[in-house]
Amino acid sequence: MSLIPVSAVSDRLPAFPWDKLAPYKKTAEAHPDGIVDLSVGTPVDPVPELVQKALIDAADSPGYPTVWGTPALRDAITGWLERRLGARGITHHHVLPVVGSKELVAWLPTQLGLGPGDRVAHPRLAYPTYEVGARLARAAHEVYDDPRELDPTGLKLLWLNSPSNPTGKVLGKRELTDIVAWARAHGVLVLSDECYLELGWEADPVSVLHPDVNGGSYDGIVAVHSLSKRSNLAGYRAAFVAGDPAVLGPLLEIRKHGGLMTSAPTQAAVVAALGDEAHVHEQRERYAARREALRAALLAGGFRIEHSEASLYLWATRDESCWTTVADLAARGILVAPGDFYGEAGRNHVRVAFTATDERVRAAVSRL
Repeated sequence: MSLIPVSAVSDRLPAFPWDKLAPYKKTAEAHPDGIVDLSVGTPVDPVPELVQKALIDAADSPGYPTVWGTPALRDAITGWLERRLGARGITHHHVLPVVGSKELVAWLPTQLGLGPGDRVAHPRLAYPTYEVGARLARAAHEVYDDPRELDPTGLKLLWLNSPSNPTGKVLGKRELTDIVAWARAHGVLVLSDECYLELGWEADPVSVLHPDVNGGSYDGIVAVHSLSKRSNLAGYRAAFVAGDPAVLGPLLEIRKHGGLMTSAPTQAAVVAALGDEAHVHEQRERYAARREALRAALLAGGFRIEHSEASLYLWATRDESCWTTVADLAARGILVAPGDFYGEAGRNHVRVAFTATDERVRAAVSRL
């Protein structure tokens, strides 16, 4: 009997990019005052107390949770979509909790039944997991500058990302409206990754769920949202998708079979988080101060910052190889992400996260 080689799936995937950063991290860690890690956008501030309390109060949850979530969770999601994004006519059938947004991004093409002969498109500079998801499904993947210039033949899934990771670029309402209309005209499903929507600094990001964008219809569109950034819940794996019930209904059935359920205590925590805006404003103020301090220091240090009007990152360049920049900053004890992690077009940029503590941000500023 022959066994399927363990590499059968892993061989489809690119090398995990963060492994390349390990020697630079080691250099940065050797700094006398320690490393300032600005490479990964992971929250460092406390989980809001009301969210922790909700989690603790729901800790006695011996039974299995449901994939679709509790009615209270679905109410919280639909209410937030209407209040915050301006969505209209959202029902429970328009929403679906997921186990963190990365899981959804990576496995969505497979769960949608895509495979050889199908095409998935994503921005030229993008979160690497869009490509990974296509590879896992054995679908073709390609990049775009303007999705309306793509050949729609065989194009099944179009990823949008506004605000962008890594660049912080925001797509305007008119542009989103035109892209949604183009996709609908060609029967292409739009997946809009909006996980940084709460973090607009020099722009006010808009969702594809807004009626001014979609004309009051959710046909052919799904938005992805996460509580990792807005509520410091990266450790909870709490996210959801919203949009076309004709897509989410079958997806719910598939995910039931796969056992992809958010834990019951996490569901209760999400209800609390979506029902409170005070902690979101407080966190935004923290990030705004860190962003301004790092931005000023980078500019004074000879960097040029492009886009970066939203998200948790500054997209910076000194018009040199990103790895030259990474090495120079690592020697100062600062670790940043090389731009080519997000596509060849980022080879002369670095992504600088402002998710470090106030103390570490001050250290980075002084070193810059």
